[in-house]
Amino acid sequence: MAKSEKQKLKTMAVLDILRENTDDEHGITMPEIIEKLDAMGISAERKSVYKDVEELQDYGYEISKEKEGGKFKYYLLDRDFELPELKLLVDAVQASKFISEKRSNELISKIEKQASKHQAKELHRQVYVTNRVKTDYESVYYNIDDINLAINEDSQIEFDYYEWNMDKEMAIRENGHKENISPWALMWDDENYYMVAFDGESEIIKHYRVDKIRHINLTGEHRDGKLEFDGFDMASYAKETFGMFTGEPENVELEFDNNFIGVVLDRFGKDIMIMNKGDKFRVHVDVNLSDQFFGWILGLSGGVKIVGPENVVEAYKETLAKEVKKYK
Repeated sequence: MAKSEKQKLKTMAVLDILRENTDDEHGITMPEIIEKLDAMGISAERKSVYKDVEELQDYGYEISKEKEGGKFKYYLLDRDFELPELKLLVDAVQASKFISEKRSNELISKIEKQASKHQAKELHRQVYVTNRVKTDYESVYYNIDDINLAINEDSQIEFDYYEWNMDKEMAIRENGHKENISPWALMWDDENYYMVAFDGESEIIKHYRVDKIRHINLTGEHRDGKLEFDGFDMASYAKETFGMFTGEPENVELEFDNNFIGVVLDRFGKDIMIMNKGDKFRVHVDVNLSDQFFGWILGLSGGVKIVGPENVVEAYKETLAKEVKKYK
C-alpha cells in the first residue's frame, strides 16, 4: 500500500493501536502511539493524532485520558466483550470435544484478539488444550456449515455415520449410510455437538454426533417431521436423554436422600415438583430408559432409589444382576 493511502487510514490505525495496547487498566502515551504509527509506515504529528482521538470519541468510542507518573495516557474503555465473557468463550472451546486441538487453538487465538494484548496474556495463561480429549477430525466445521445450510434451505440430507473400531480408527458403522434424514437443530450436550433430526425411514426423532458424520449431501427433498418438531422442547429432550443415549420414554418416580437435592436440580431443573419425605424426597421425572440412565442411578452411591413404575424397577434389577454375574 502506498504511503499516501496509509495516511488516509490513520484514524483507524490509531483505533487499532488503542484496541491492541490498552484497556481499563493499561494505557498508552501519545509518543508511543506516534512510534507505533511510524512502525506501520504512517507519519504523524502529535496535533493530528489528538484530532484522530477526538474524531473517534465523537463517533462514540469511550477513550479516556489520565495523567500517570507525569505523563498522559490514553485508554480505550469500549470492548465488545468483557474479560470474564472472553474467559467463558475460551472455556467453552477448551471443553468442546468435537473441536480438534488445532482448531481449538486457532479459535482461541481469534477470541484473544477481542482483548488487549495485556488481557490476551491473562487469557492465554489459562488455556489448557493439549492432552484434553479432542476429536482429530478437522472438517467438523464444514459439517456444522452443511447442516445449517440444510436447515435453512429446508433440505433432507444423506451421510455416512462413523464409529471407533478396535484399531482406534474411525470407520463407517454397520448400516452407517443414512438417507431421508431431516435435520432440525444442532445442540451441545455433555461436551459434544449433536444434530437432532427426523429419520424418515423409522419416522422418529434421532440425534447424531456431528464429529462422527462424514460425506454430507443435501438431497434437495423437503424435510419431514414438521409436526413432530412443532413445539419441540430441546431443553427437555436433553434432560430426558442421559448422555444423549436413546431409549424408551418413561415417567419415573425416584427417591433421594436430602443431600442430593443439588444433584437433582442440576440435572432436571427447578421446575420439578419436590415431595418431602422426612430425610428423603421424591420426584417424578421424564427420562429415556437406557443403560446410561441406570449407570447414573448407580453412580449416586446408594443415595437414590427407583420407586416406580414396576417395569423400570425390574429392568434396573436385571441390569444389576447382569453386572454382578460378570464377577462371579
